[in-house]
Formats: sequence, structure tokens, C-alpha cells
Amino acid sequence: MIRTLTEAARRDWLRLARTENVGPVAFAQLIARYGEASIALAALPDLARRGGRISPLGVPSLDDVQREMQAGEALGARLLCACEADYPATLAAVDPPPPVLWARGEISLLHRPAVAIVGARVASAGGQRFARGLAADLGAAGHVVTSGMARGVDGAAHEGALPTGTVAVLGGGIDDVYPHEHRDLYERIVAKGCVVSENAPGRTATAKDFPRRNRIISGLSRAVVVVEAELRSGSLITARLAAEQGREVLAVPGSPLDPRARGANDLIRQGAALCEGVEDVLRALDGVGGFREPERAFAPPPATDREIDAVREKVAALLSPAPVSRDELVRAAGAPTPIVMAALTELALAGRAELSPGGLVSSL
Repeated sequence: MIRTLTEAARRDWLRLARTENVGPVAFAQLIARYGEASIALAALPDLARRGGRISPLGVPSLDDVQREMQAGEALGARLLCACEADYPATLAAVDPPPPVLWARGEISLLHRPAVAIVGARVASAGGQRFARGLAADLGAAGHVVTSGMARGVDGAAHEGALPTGTVAVLGGGIDDVYPHEHRDLYERIVAKGCVVSENAPGRTATAKDFPRRNRIISGLSRAVVVVEAELRSGSLITARLAAEQGREVLAVPGSPLDPRARGANDLIRQGAALCEGVEDVLRALDGVGGFREPERAFAPPPATDREIDAVREKVAALLSPAPVSRDELVRAAGAPTPIVMAALTELALAGRAELSPGGLVSSL
């Protein structure tokens, strides 16, 4: 359910989102359990201790989050919390959504139907031309084009969609322009489109940020089109995430002699729709209804401290460095899902478990 947060509540929401070991899954569980970020923050030390943590949990101070909010506002960016009406509904429907987004530019674009175009950084001239033309055609058909502002296909897609609307999702903070030669493109997107990031302003992207960025690209979109991609490619991660999120996945076929075509060709082999132009994308979207208004806060799970205590160490013993699905872990634990998830949240806060979006859990 959509909520209106006071300024104090927004600061608490951001503090919880920036707390050590609190990713999107743990954040959603904490809000489900306590209802308010302020109550969850007060409970964190005890939860981490129950999970087996000895050292204090790193929780940002009010001054820390105030500095982040001021840095974002100085850039003309807006903070969007996942429970608020301005947060994009398509992304709010992802399980779980990023708790916060920074957005800079025309925020209304986040509420229009969108299609992602992604592909190789070292793209062929033909691949870039196709991406640019497809983006322009999708814009003419009323769709916003989403991509990651990388070299190659991403940059070409943004260029093609600039006149009609494009959204760039960054791996670093809202002001982390990468690659550097896209500074002019970035400024034009800020002026005519929208730039978003889940990270704090001033943060430089690291390798682990890009899969999270890809999850937002697919989460904002109704469909993902892969233009060129090698078999080991971030674009294929975006396609996999899109399929997990219930989005349409399309791929542009290419020559078997070009390594950049192998990833897209393999997607088609696995069942992705073939894309030779805008008509294929529109046809794929014909059977996709609008996203229902998502539930942006879960009902508090019926789990007591005693019930959690009874399964916590059993759950911990079932974890390994190899990720396993939450459903499989619940079956192995032989306990109700809310109780297992509450135990996993405490283990995550203690640094003993990793809860990944997409339903995978592992030990650390």
C-alpha cells in the first residue's frame, strides 16, 4: 500500500536502507515485521545479536543521511522511497524493490510504459545503428527506452530515444558518469530524460553494483531487448532478471561468425522472442497487461521470537557458499516461510547469510 512519509520518516527509511548488511530482501522483511523504519532501526542491535553478531552493526547517523539528502538535492535529484506514490510502480512490483532511488531529470518518465534495450559495449556499427533505430521507433510508438548508459548499444539506444524519452540507470551514484566520454550524453539525458540510481550521490560504481543496476533496468521495463551480447555478458544477466521478473525477453539474431551474436542467438534458442524491428516488440507486448498496483509493504509476518529462536541455527546449518533458493531452504528447514525468512534476516544482519534479490540465499 502506498504511504506518505514525513521528512523524519524518510530519513529513517534511508538510514535503514544504508545500514550494513541490509539489502533489499532484509529491508523488506524488516518493514514487514515492524511496519516502520524507525521501529526497525531500534530493533537492529538486538536482531543482529540474536543472529550471532558480536561487534556493533554499522548504522548511519542522522547526520550521515542528512548529508546524503543534501548532496542529492544540490544536484537537483529527488529521493524516491519504495512505499511512495512517486516511486515507479513497475519497479515497486519487483520482489523486493530497491528501498530507495535517486532520480534526476523528468521523473514522469518513470511512470510511462518502458522497454529496455541492452547489449555489447564493444558493439558493431550495425548493432549500434539497429539499437538507435529501434529506440526511435519505440519512442514514436509511445514507449520510454531504458538502458544503462554504457558504451556501445546502451549509448546508441539512449541517443535514439532522447527526443521521445529515455531513462538511464547508473551503477554508481546519480552523479557517477561512466564511461567518462558519455558526460555530454548524461547531461542531455538529465535535461530531456531521467537518470536514476539506488546508490548515494558521490559513490563510484564497483563490479558488484552492475548486476543490481541491471535488475533495475529490467524492473522498470515491460520488455528487454538484447541487441548484441557475448555468451558471458552483463546483458544476459539483464535478460535472466527480466525473465525472473515476468518481463518479455527479445533478442536480435546475428551472424554465427560474430562472437557478439552468440548470446542473443542463444537467448532465442532458449525461447526468447526474435526481434527484427519494432513490430516484434509491440507484438510481444500485445499480450502483456498493465502492471497491477503493487503491494508496497507486506503484512507483518506471524513469527514470534520463540519461533525464530527454534529454527535459526537449523537454517544457518543448511546454508552453504553455493546459493540455494529460499523455497528449497524453507522445505529443508520444515518451518513456515515467514519464520524462516525472519531467521534469515537476523543471520544476514549478523553477517552469516546473504539474501540476494531473485530468491537465492547463501552463507558468507
